[in-house]
Amino acid sequence: MDNPYRPVQAEVIEVTTETPTIKTLKLRPKEQITFVTGQFIELTIPGVGEAPFTPSSRPSVKDILEVTVMKVGKVTEEIHRLKTGDIVGLRGPFGKGYPLDEFKGKEILVVGGGCGFAPLRSLMYSLFERSQDFKKLFFRGGCKTPKELVYRSETEEWSRREDLDLKLTVDAGDKEWKGNVGLVTTILDGIDIDCKTGIAIVCGPPVMMKFATKKLLEIGFKEENTYLSMEKNMSCGIGKCGH
Repeated sequence: MDNPYRPVQAEVIEVTTETPTIKTLKLRPKEQITFVTGQFIELTIPGVGEAPFTPSSRPSVKDILEVTVMKVGKVTEEIHRLKTGDIVGLRGPFGKGYPLDEFKGKEILVVGGGCGFAPLRSLMYSLFERSQDFKKLFFRGGCKTPKELVYRSETEEWSRREDLDLKLTVDAGDKEWKGNVGLVTTILDGIDIDCKTGIAIVCGPPVMMKFATKKLLEIGFKEENTYLSMEKNMSCGIGKCGH
């Protein structure tokens, strides 16, 4: 994009309700926006404002971009009101993506919590597309309740993959939940992975990332092999606004 401040128009072509507070928007930009997994875009609602989101779709799909949004404030409330045919603005991509080429030949553990599943969905599909490059893939994810588990049908499909070791947990179960109950740190023990050479990638609420990272370091992961998806409030996306 020549002018990083100019939004590209994008049409909403599908809206999926993931949970009571989370929706996924499938967007078709009027101009192609290419990104690598881990980068983010600024989504603009004309007359309301904009907010940063990491695309949750496959980077290899060039004509469609998906964002998964939790309703937490003014802009996200307006995003949740969008319907098919509405027009939004997109700026970006910005930020650094995950250095997948540096992960070749290694075992990779991805740890997600709550709304952190959104950017990790994009990462997992990028890893699946080149799974032959990695020794083994592990995914450990958690959320508060089964109703708040996003991409439920997709993670069920992932669980059947031969190249992935997947385990999920919830803080509080219900009558239908058959999996683990407890914080995500409770399913990080006993993973059959070489922690000294393995790669760990963590994304989720700040408090979850804090304790998950502490646990990963305790079981032997190296600091330089541990990647966190950190964010701060921002306006421009490129550091010019002072945030």
